[in-house]
Amino acid sequence: MSYQDQIHKAHRRRVYHTTMAEFRCVISVEPVSVWFADANTSYAVPRPQSINAIQYVPHITREEVTRQMEPTNPSALTLKERIHAGEQLLGVSVPPTTQKGCLEDIIASGPYDFVSTDSQHTAFNEETIVAFCEMAGEIGIHVLFRIKHTRLTYLIGNYLDLGPTGVEVPQVETEETVDEAVGNFYYIPDGVRSWGGRTRLGFAKRGGDHVAYRKWWNSTGVLWIQIESLHSVSNAHILAKPGVDCLSFGPMDLTLDIEIHPNHPFRSVDDCVKHVLKQLEGTGTKLVHRNNTPDTRQKYIDMGVPILLELAR
Repeated sequence: MSYQDQIHKAHRRRVYHTTMAEFRCVISVEPVSVWFADANTSYAVPRPQSINAIQYVPHITREEVTRQMEPTNPSALTLKERIHAGEQLLGVSVPPTTQKGCLEDIIASGPYDFVSTDSQHTAFNEETIVAFCEMAGEIGIHVLFRIKHTRLTYLIGNYLDLGPTGVEVPQVETEETVDEAVGNFYYIPDGVRSWGGRTRLGFAKRGGDHVAYRKWWNSTGVLWIQIESLHSVSNAHILAKPGVDCLSFGPMDLTLDIEIHPNHPFRSVDDCVKHVLKQLEGTGTKLVHRNNTPDTRQKYIDMGVPILLELAR
C-alpha cells in the first residue's frame, strides 16, 4: 500500500494500524506522522515523503515509561499500598482508544489517581491495550482493565502481560471464580501465573531478575472482583478472600436484579453499598463504587466508600 493510500485510510479511520516485520506501525492524522514500536523502543517520525524515506529516531524507551509509572521517592506508596492504607482514591473510566492529550485533560479534571478501561462492553484488541498502557505509563497513571467475561479468569495472566496494573473480573457470584482469579493473578507461591510477556508493568526495570520481579508484582498488582447481584452482595464476605484488593460495584446490573426482587430487604444500590461496607470491616479488601459523576462524590465519601470510579466527562 502506498503512503498516500495509507494516509487516505487513516483519514477514514482516524488511526491506522499495520505490521511491518517486527515493527508496529501507527499512522496518526493529527498531525500526520508515523509511529513505529518494537519490544523496547517507540519511534516518532515527522511526515515523510514515502515510507522508504523514514529514519528511525528513538522517542521514548519502555524503561523510561516504567520509571515514570513508578514513584521516584523510595518512601512513596504504590497504588496497591495506597488502597490498603485506606486512602481516599478517585478513578475514571475511559475507552482504550482515548488519545494522550485527551487522557491528560481527563486525569487533570479529577484529579484522578488511576484510570479504568473496559473490554466487557467495549470492542478491543490486545495491541490496543498494550498501546493504551504504554501511553498511560508516559503520563504516569495506573491502568485497571476489566476483562471480557467472568469465565475468562484463566486468561488473567495473559491480560496482565499486556501492561495494566490490575484487572477487574465482572459479574462474580462464586468463591470458585475468586479462587481461579487469584490463582491466575499472582506468581508463585501466591498463585500460578505463568512467566512471560515483555510488555508487563515494570518488566523493563525488573524483568532480568525473575525472583525479584514476581515478588514485586505480588505486592504491586491490583485485583478487583466485581459484584453485580443481590446474591453477591449478600455473600461479599465470602468473595473478599486473601489476594482480592477490592470488591467493585456494578450498579446497573445490580439495579436490574433489585427490580425483579421487590420483596428483598435491600431496596436500592445504596442499601447494598452499606451492607458490603459492613461485611468488609476488619478484612484486607476495600470497596469500589461507580458513582459515575462528581456531584455524588461527597455522598459516598460520607458513607465510608474509600474508592470511587467516575465516567470521563
